[in-house]
Amino acid sequence: MIEYALLLEKFQTLLKENTLKFTKQRELVLKFLYDNDGHFTPEDIYNHLKQENPDIKIGIATVYRTLSLLETSHIASSISFGVQGKKYELGLKKHHDHLICTKCGEIIEFFDTVIEEKQEEIAKKFNFKMTDHTMKIIGLCENCQA
Repeated sequence: MIEYALLLEKFQTLLKENTLKFTKQRELVLKFLYDNDGHFTPEDIYNHLKQENPDIKIGIATVYRTLSLLETSHIASSISFGVQGKKYELGLKKHHDHLICTKCGEIIEFFDTVIEEKQEEIAKKFNFKMTDHTMKIIGLCENCQA
């Protein structure tokens, strides 16, 4: 994975290109995603940052706007849960797909070579140039089936 210093530099350039100021609050959102594996709602991130940094004033709107900017620039990615909103993760990890439990919300990451090859085969069959893809399989995890 990319070194944090390089990621921070990329983020600072992104902010400058969008005529936005580099702030400690925006950096905290980036650092949280970098340091934490998993998938988090903006509220999860906001609550964690407030708890860990009580001396720094941060608003939920800043978290939402920063996540949106990070997602647009492919530094973060999200999984949509419809009415329940999105969960975010660092988008610079090695490609993977997701199994999502509709009952408890658990997200299991996986990678399967056969699935990847089949997608490329299908794209080729239809003379389609695939540039990216996301796969999420919706269902019930092992615990929720019990």
